[in-house]
Amino acid sequence: MNDLERRYLRLLRAYPTDYRRARGAEIVGTYLDLATPDQRWPTPADAADLVRGGLRQRLRAAGVTGLIPGVRLAALLALVTASALAGVWGTAELHPPPAEWRVPHVGPFVSLGVVTWAAWLLAAVVIAVAPSRVARWGVTLALLLTIALPPVAAAFDAPRPPLMVLLPQVVLGVLGLALPDRSTRAIRLAPALSALSAVVATEFLVGLDPGFFYYGTPMDVFLPTVAGVLVVVGALLALGLGLGGDTRGGWALVTLLTPAGFLAVPGLADSFGPAYGPITFAELAVTAVVVAVAGPAALLLTVLFRSRQTSTPQPSGRQCPTCGARA
Repeated sequence: MNDLERRYLRLLRAYPTDYRRARGAEIVGTYLDLATPDQRWPTPADAADLVRGGLRQRLRAAGVTGLIPGVRLAALLALVTASALAGVWGTAELHPPPAEWRVPHVGPFVSLGVVTWAAWLLAAVVIAVAPSRVARWGVTLALLLTIALPPVAAAFDAPRPPLMVLLPQVVLGVLGLALPDRSTRAIRLAPALSALSAVVATEFLVGLDPGFFYYGTPMDVFLPTVAGVLVVVGALLALGLGLGGDTRGGWALVTLLTPAGFLAVPGLADSFGPAYGPITFAELAVTAVVVAVAGPAALLLTVLFRSRQTSTPQPSGRQCPTCGARA
């Protein structure tokens, strides 16, 4: 056994034990046949393919096959939400606060966040016109720019959007990377249409009140409202699809609890904090940590409950001819 085969076998541990025993040699043999003569490590694409296949088989063995389609549905809703938020904040960046407010700004923009929101709007366009693999690169670029924004702004001593605006955008983007490989035209257009609608609506509202969508003003109201809308849409999908026996909506709803929780952090911190006074950074940080733990925990508990429910034999209702007991 050479090093390459040994490393493929390690990756094969992603599969259930019974599946490895039955087909492990065949799977590894296929990858070895496709490897180059001097190859010593599995390629990133092979590694990702093995891990995805192993996860899919484990979910199938646990009886939760609807999880991955549900996550993909949640990814679409996450990208629609992230694109709409980018439309809102990107439009707000074009309207700095009045000069008498004496708020620092970056040229004609509110902050350096204009670069990040432009990247998200570009990602929405890429999703609409390019294959999913290319679209993921667009989302990844927007994610990296969002993550890099706080240290870059600190290095140049320039204003930036609040962390409680950037953090849910990152979570939505990470979930959005699970976008389905094959999507209909309507699905590909959804993020771009949501961004366009948000731009038009925000431009109208800013025209009525120039300070309405400034970052500091609506954060504790606007973001929790978006979270509520996201949960309601997920619940309606779960109900509608569930009536037809489709579990994707339910899994999507549970998956969306985490990004919705991060969107609601300002409102949650305000609800559980002191009755008077502004929300402190400590309150926001503690609330974010609670959401980061509670959201994935809810998904994990749902997976465990569902797998246990599936593995438990259900009564058939038929009577045993010998003892008379119901089976």
